[in-house]
Amino acid sequence: MKKIKSVFVNGPIPPEFIANSIAKHQSKTAIGAHNIFLGQIRADQQNNKEVKAINYTAYEDMANEVMYTIREETFEKFDLSCMHIYHSLGTVYQGEICLFVFVSAPHRKVTFEAIEYLVERIKKEAPIYGKEIFSDESHQWKVNT
Repeated sequence: MKKIKSVFVNGPIPPEFIANSIAKHQSKTAIGAHNIFLGQIRADQQNNKEVKAINYTAYEDMANEVMYTIREETFEKFDLSCMHIYHSLGTVYQGEICLFVFVSAPHRKVTFEAIEYLVERIKKEAPIYGKEIFSDESHQWKVNT
């Protein structure tokens, strides 16, 4: 069985983690471009209630396998040097980062195409579920679009 690295982080993804991930690529001098996507919890209004946080859950083993498949198919489709995907589990509040996708390649154009492809596939295919928690403590399950 293949070894699949977990893509999950407990709680919000810290800005320092993102900065360190980028800094680690300075020694990879064949890379000419990086692109990142940061998903942040926004203060949506739903039925006159404000979303204060999202609590993420997942079928972790299945989600890691789906992410592995997405990752491998993305490497086949695009000429990338590196790719990293991290998603939060647990509660993430307004303004905090819940998804960090980072791609690198020799040239910039492919990074734009790959990042959009990756984020759309993750949102559509990964068995990750978000429960929106409102300021009045009520909740509803989020529908990914």
